[in-house]
Amino acid sequence: MQKIGEFLKDLIEKLDLEEFISGLKNLYAREPKDLFIEGDTNRHLQFIREIDTLDFNAPIEIKDIWGSINRVRKFGILTIEAIFDILKIIRYFNYLKKMRIDNSTLFYKWVQKIDIPDYFNEIDNYFDEKGNFRDDVDEQLKQLSINIERASRNIKDEYRRVIHSAKVEPYLVDKQIHLLNDRETLLLKGGFNHQLKGSVIGRSANGFFYVVLDSVEREADKIRDYRQERESIILTYRKDISKRLHSFQPFLKYIDKQFTLFDSYQARLFFAKGKNLEFVKPTSSDEIVLKEFYHPAIRQNPKPLTIDFSKKVLMVTGVNAGGKTMLLKSILSTVLLSKYLIPMNIDSHNSKIGRFKSVDAIIDDPQNINFDISTFAGRMVDFSKILKKENSLIGVDEVELGTDSDEASALFKVLIEKLINRGSKIVITTHHKRLASLMGVNPDVELVAAIYDEEKREPTYRFLQGTIGKSYAFETAERYGIPKTFVQEARKTYGEDAQKLNELIEKSANLEQQLLLKNEEMDRKLIEIENSKRRLKEAEDSFYRGVEVKKSQLESLYKGAISEAKESVKAKTIPDTHRHMTEAHKQLPKKDMAEDSRDYEFKVGDKVRYRTGEGVIIQLKSKKARIEVNGFKIEVKLSDIKPVIDVPKPKKSSVTVKVEKTDKVGLTLDLHGMRREDALEELENFISTALLQGWDEVLVTHGIGSGILSKATAEFLKHHPSVVWWGDAPPQMGGHGAKLIRL
Repeated sequence: MQKIGEFLKDLIEKLDLEEFISGLKNLYAREPKDLFIEGDTNRHLQFIREIDTLDFNAPIEIKDIWGSINRVRKFGILTIEAIFDILKIIRYFNYLKKMRIDNSTLFYKWVQKIDIPDYFNEIDNYFDEKGNFRDDVDEQLKQLSINIERASRNIKDEYRRVIHSAKVEPYLVDKQIHLLNDRETLLLKGGFNHQLKGSVIGRSANGFFYVVLDSVEREADKIRDYRQERESIILTYRKDISKRLHSFQPFLKYIDKQFTLFDSYQARLFFAKGKNLEFVKPTSSDEIVLKEFYHPAIRQNPKPLTIDFSKKVLMVTGVNAGGKTMLLKSILSTVLLSKYLIPMNIDSHNSKIGRFKSVDAIIDDPQNINFDISTFAGRMVDFSKILKKENSLIGVDEVELGTDSDEASALFKVLIEKLINRGSKIVITTHHKRLASLMGVNPDVELVAAIYDEEKREPTYRFLQGTIGKSYAFETAERYGIPKTFVQEARKTYGEDAQKLNELIEKSANLEQQLLLKNEEMDRKLIEIENSKRRLKEAEDSFYRGVEVKKSQLESLYKGAISEAKESVKAKTIPDTHRHMTEAHKQLPKKDMAEDSRDYEFKVGDKVRYRTGEGVIIQLKSKKARIEVNGFKIEVKLSDIKPVIDVPKPKKSSVTVKVEKTDKVGLTLDLHGMRREDALEELENFISTALLQGWDEVLVTHGIGSGILSKATAEFLKHHPSVVWWGDAPPQMGGHGAKLIRL
């Protein structure tokens, strides 16, 4: 069988997709010659979506029939197995044609278009479900089968007779039938020939004899003759079928191609279902926008990749082992998988993947001693090949590998610009800042920094766009045992200006990372708010559904009671009148049912509607609630309030105002010992309560002390809209240590 192209196989290996692709290939009924599906991608996706709605069985394993097609083309004779492999395909398409399918679908039209010649259904009757040639299709075969069965039964009977013979029993080593050289034997001790006629065909390690009985051998010879005769008859059928199939070559090629197409569909569909993957159709542009992509090679603590690669060049910088290479592999993997219509773990609705003629990965070190080629020379060989291509996606890992970084930066700057001019798109990783600074001014280039967790010493697989990543060379050296004095000397050699630039890069990256984390936190909170809104909407719907149910129940009860009351008026006798009135009273709803028509469970902090105003529940007591409405705190029945559906706000803490009545003045509030803010909050609640209770004059005591509370109270009362007049209380009521207030 022709295997998938070596280039594709090499690319899959470079991108760490071997196991992932192998999982897909295992779902094919037969190993695919090529993963690529020729034809219209839109049609392929529509076909897959349509069969996704059907409940069907995947095809069983089938061998490639192309060799059989070539054999019948040359008038060769097919084996029974080869003929049955063709019939497996025929049987599967007959199975699909019998399914109940919407006749407006593309799949239905495709299946009905496949017209299977009657001859294939005719020869299909020659085989059972396991592919064995059925003896009942031919009288001679049927008789031979009976003869073989009879001879086999005779052999069993003969062995059973001998094993249970009293004369033979002393010579038996055991009572088992031993198979030696495909012949059934008994294991006997010496001297057996006085009681049995047979031939010794072998000896055991203990010196015993493997003996074939003469009577059994005669029956075995019959079986061999019957089987040879049977094979001769079947050969006649094989020759006839192979000859007839010669005229069906066009159909065989057609049905083989259709099965290959469907096989590629069903394998992708079941692969996507089994791993919860999504298809992404390649677009006609070269834009690449990935949202929440998980590379299948990362299994432990996988991190989703989100990246916008809309420009021509994506240049990734940062520390070694910081995730740069995985970013490169992820981008190339998504393009490859999309091109071959292979599902992946990605947010398909918010991702865009362009279409490219080819995908090239320059990842491994090209150094080869056998061919006398250096690392840098190998890089040049790779670039000389890709410079000839157009509209390609190219990934280059550690672009300046193997030579002077300054010289390489200048050279690769020119080469990258030439690739841009040829319509290619390039992903480049490097830990050298020289090339990044040279290319950063180009509007076609997007700089990306790989974020590295220095504390955990591991990549985060997160990336910041628009900045250069820090290399952490000095930090890594110290971490792995290089003396600090050596590292400090290296920092001095590196140069103060360069170090400041490095610090600036790090600071910029940290700021962008903080911004990224804040944005993620904001997104998380927005999701929580949306979920809260959804839950509140569901609660509101449930509440009003409950109200409608109760309303319907009450209407039904009242209607029945009124009907009974009308009957009492029509009654001709007093007992009948009383009976109807009693029944009417029984049908009236109970008091608690009429009053409490809610299913909603209120909580402190809920927004509620009371009469024409809206307020917030600050306290719950049995069937009552204390609510704050327009600045006033009042206690109402739960049955008098309704929930207001809104985005939840922080709950307000309940405040209990301690007041006492006096004979001289309406209400009194004592602020002694309170902090300024607490005192003003208590004062505001106190005035609201007084207004709700109808008092027009109240007293507030604050003491003299340092004068802070007195000043704060006076300032508050000066601006309160409900205070008509205020002043120091008379001496007998507290004097300068209290305020008399008129509302």
